[in-house]
Amino acid sequence: MTRKLSEETVNAIIYGIHAEPFDVLGLHKVEDGGVVIRSFQPHASAVELIDKKGASVELKRIHKAGLFEVFLPDRKPFHYTLKITGDKGHVWETEDPYRFPFQLTDFDLHLHGEGTHFRTYKKMGAHLITVDGVEGVHFAVWAPNALRVSVIGFFNQWDGRHHPMHRRDSSGIWELFLPGLTKGDLYKFEVKGPMDYLAQKSDPYAFYNELRPKSASVVWDAEAYEWQDKAWMNKRRKASTEMDVPVSIYEVHLGSWRRVAHEDNRWMTYRELADWLLPYVKNLGFTHIEL
Repeated sequence: MTRKLSEETVNAIIYGIHAEPFDVLGLHKVEDGGVVIRSFQPHASAVELIDKKGASVELKRIHKAGLFEVFLPDRKPFHYTLKITGDKGHVWETEDPYRFPFQLTDFDLHLHGEGTHFRTYKKMGAHLITVDGVEGVHFAVWAPNALRVSVIGFFNQWDGRHHPMHRRDSSGIWELFLPGLTKGDLYKFEVKGPMDYLAQKSDPYAFYNELRPKSASVVWDAEAYEWQDKAWMNKRRKASTEMDVPVSIYEVHLGSWRRVAHEDNRWMTYRELADWLLPYVKNLGFTHIEL
């Protein structure tokens, strides 16, 4: 990429209308050698870059709204953290969210686009993950008509300028990995649309939410939940008569449930289906089948 940003690009970042912030923020190779690192910190008075050896260099403020930059002519891409001094003197060190790779694959985007991604709850919303040895939370949301989507919470003073998400091409999906966040953190998505539309939205894929009237979503580890109904499920399966169990209906489309692959993928007969479907449904604990 070229070193100098256009005025249009700078304005898109500081006014919160850049849909692809990874193209600007974070670390980038420069065409004539070296790397440039940029960070947008609207509440910072100073930003330093610290490498793995502890060496530091101060980023230059290139816009009064809080856009910082440093050019390192003799460096290749490397791991770094940011030391930020807030406008009230508070100092903290943090990972740069815009140095981490995207977590959604092109195949994820393809399946979502054609409506055949049957595990979207594992990809969308907020998920505790580790990237490059750094723990944090990966966020993803579908907002095809948005001009900008940000993750907001107490961690950034609910200010949507801090952590804009990246729109993944034409998929309408926005994503961002935020290092340092953990279980229990509150968050929302700030969505900016046409005609000055700006709204804070709860996560439609959230595993946990605040109790009304509050409406923030809560980062939660759904995979760590330990189900405690195994004994009850086993007891239900072993009930002596159908009158001892609650009605539980399994709805199935016979033509797509199973076919005979080695015979030109033909449909099964009712007799064949009975041998496969009934044991399967009974083992799951269902009492009835709806065709």
